Formats: sequence, C-alpha cells, structure tokens
Amino acid sequence: MEDDATEVSRDMLARRAMLAGAAGVFALMHAPWAMAKLPKSGVKGLIAGASDGALDKLAAPGAFYRDTAVRILLPGAGGKLASKLFGMGDKLGLTTNLTKSLNDAGGKAAGEAKPIFRTAIDDLRWTDAPALVTKNDGATRYLQTSAGGVLFTKVSPLIGSALDNVGAFRQLDQLSKGNQLMASAGLTHDGLTRSVTEQALKGIFHYMAGEEAALRRNPAGLLKGIF
Repeated sequence: MEDDATEVSRDMLARRAMLAGAAGVFALMHAPWAMAKLPKSGVKGLIAGASDGALDKLAAPGAFYRDTAVRILLPGAGGKLASKLFGMGDKLGLTTNLTKSLNDAGGKAAGEAKPIFRTAIDDLRWTDAPALVTKNDGATRYLQTSAGGVLFTKVSPLIGSALDNVGAFRQLDQLSKGNQLMASAGLTHDGLTRSVTEQALKGIFHYMAGEEAALRRNPAGLLKGIF
C-alpha cells in the first residue's frame, strides 16, 4: 500500500511538473516581449556558429562534389534520367563535367550566402525559443522549416549567377542541342537553377546539423542568454 501511494505521489508530481512546463512555455509565447528578437548569444549564437562553419566548409573548392552525402546531381532521378536523355554525351564524360560544374556553383554560392543566413537567424524571436531548444532535430532543422522558403528565394540568384560563371549553362546548352525532352526533365536554365538551389540548401543544412551537434556538447552554453 505504501509503495502504491508513493507511486501515485510520483505520478502527481510528474504531471504537475509537466503542466508547469507547459504553462511556462505558454507564458513565454504570450508575454508582451515575446515577439522581440532573441539576443545574439545563446541559441541564436549557436545557429550562427553552425551556419558559418557549414558555409565555410562547403565553400572550399570541390567540397560539394567530394562528399557524396551532399553532392549536387543533375535533375531527374538523381541525374540518371538526365544521363539517359543526353545519350552519347554521357558516354563521353560530358555530363560528369557538367555535374562538377553544378557542385562548383554550389560552393561559390555557399561562400556568398553568410549574410543571407545571418539575416534569417537574426529574425528569430522569443516565440521561437521553445522549438529551438526542444525540437528533436535541433535548431538547424527548425531554421530549415521556418526560414527555408526565404532562404531559397535569397540563395537562388546566387546559384544562377554561379552556374553562369562556372559555365554550367553553356555546357547544358551544348549537351541539349536537338533534344526536345530536356525541358520536361527540368533541364532548362531555370529548372537547373531551381534544382541546384534545392540540393545546395539541403547540403548546407546537412552540414549545419553536424556543426550544431558539435556545439551542443556544451548544454550550458546553449541555454545561456535565453532564460
């Protein structure tokens, strides 16, 4: 009987703690200052550090192409559809050269994207704090969900310019001459820009998650400056 009473008491305490935590989060989200921006320390500093570290690594020459986890491929079934449509060009190694150019473009854009990511991070507010701390995939995944659309819009022009600068558009035009099926596979200038932007952002967030995991090993630093 005593053990049962103790167990019930523990359950009641656990429920009260849960309710208190929920009430705290609710109060945080509805306080007058809740829509104010988070300070640059704490979690915001964590994301900024993870972002800078990821972008620096991927901006290094050949970084995207060397890592198969983030390698940027031609549109369509991981590049396989594009290779089939190009036919003989693929046998001559031309699509491999184009793929390397896509990855070079991703690296160039990563090197110029720091201010864009910093702006998105700076816009995070106190109402975002609970998700930044407790979300299973961490602050990186929260940023990907909450600001992914904005980042795509801002990074896409960088990718388009980089694709032009590395000669990817020129290579694409040469390979697709006389092939009417290219556009349906997304192999147009706009389609290629969109595909490379999506893949580059996935790669950046993948690296950010790794950087964040390393920084999160100091939980005291993570929470400092939030509560």
